[in-house]
Amino acid sequence: MRGAGPHLSSVGGRCRRYGRPVSDYQRILVVSTQADAAEVARVRAAIGSSAVVLTAPTADGKRIVQGLGHTAHPETLLAPVRFPDVDRGHRLDEVVRRHAVADRFRDVVVVADPATITLLLRVLAPDQLPASGPVTEVGLPRGSRPVPLGRAAGAGVALALLVGLLSAAVPVWVLPTLAAVAGVVLLVLPGRRWLGQSVLIAVAVSIGVSLLAIAGSARFPGAW
Repeated sequence: MRGAGPHLSSVGGRCRRYGRPVSDYQRILVVSTQADAAEVARVRAAIGSSAVVLTAPTADGKRIVQGLGHTAHPETLLAPVRFPDVDRGHRLDEVVRRHAVADRFRDVVVVADPATITLLLRVLAPDQLPASGPVTEVGLPRGSRPVPLGRAAGAGVALALLVGLLSAAVPVWVLPTLAAVAGVVLLVLPGRRWLGQSVLIAVAVSIGVSLLAIAGSARFPGAW
């Protein structure tokens, strides 16, 4: 379950990184069972309603989860152990990544004791160790958002119809050109590549529909 190297930053204490959108990374918030009510409240304010919370089945873990106000997924592997196996860090990493990859556009919160967190972060974020704060944020590259091909094709048909309706007042190349320029701009914007690809697909579909319409009209010399 290895993936691209994560970005990690501590967000404990007075850090103001909560609330700043992370477009290219999926947030994994690792919360220590030693976190106080104020830290838990900051995490609760930062995570989305669709966040998944993983917790050790312990009283301390239950306290943190209740403060977060989310339904938890108990994971026995997150429970503290006195003598951890040599591969415990890798098994912890696999548990977290399994929940993360189920939906790359939701936050994941992991609640565990400090020793378990240290082992987890050695594998999940091997270049970093937990900072002094009780909350650590790891950003997993989420990859490109899938392009909604059906919607893009539908938008292309709609664009072709609009071009046809306005053809008497606006040259037929104007609207597709403007849309293509907008699509190229969106391609280079962080987190908007999928939208740019959708726009360009819509432009290609609109051109194809327009050509078919012209070919099938009486104005085209070879009309059928």
